[in-house]
Amino acid sequence: MCSRKEEVIRLQVEIRADKKSMSVRGYVNVVGRDSRVLHDKTGPYIEQIMPGAFAKSLAAGGKVELRFNHRKILDSDTLKLREDNIGLLATADVTDDDVIAAAERKELRGWSFGFVKQKDHWKTDEDGTRHRYVDELELREVSVLDKTPAYIATSIETRDDDEVLVEFRADQPLEDGADYIRQSETTTTTTTKTMTPGDESVMFCAQKTIEVYKMKRRM
Repeated sequence: MCSRKEEVIRLQVEIRADKKSMSVRGYVNVVGRDSRVLHDKTGPYIEQIMPGAFAKSLAAGGKVELRFNHRKILDSDTLKLREDNIGLLATADVTDDDVIAAAERKELRGWSFGFVKQKDHWKTDEDGTRHRYVDELELREVSVLDKTPAYIATSIETRDDDEVLVEFRADQPLEDGADYIRQSETTTTTTTKTMTPGDESVMFCAQKTIEVYKMKRRM
């Protein structure tokens, strides 16, 4: 049986040979999977992002920012997001010096994402364990992290004179960090050799032999 790391690409980093850009790829969240134990004002609970929640948000066409540690906004023109049967898959090219430096030090730890809940429902097991199921959400951002993330955090943002609760989630940090791939520089060396008189003589004889052969063919 494959390990979890083999089944799901959590974070793969490819550093370009010129060290001026890099690409990141991986699953930001696996849908339909229990989170670790979270806590709110009522107490502990377990959460699942339901299949289709990310797809519906992406289909709505809202802007999703790419960030570093939720704070620094990165160029999101190359950010591509899609939900498949595993979860939310992200790919992006990054040219930010701070992110590349963290990748060079192999300090990148995983992904996190920020969302606004649109619809959810709760269930409670017989043992009292509460389960939250996020059916619909508005995806606001995805972040590459270089620090061990807290799985749950919130912030209040004002939008159209209304306050909205933005929730942040992150998976367990990667114990071994990301999977790093470094492009090697390919150098093509062209060697120019100076012909000696002996070489020239050989070339001359070969050329004459070809000319004689062509004359015999025409006769």
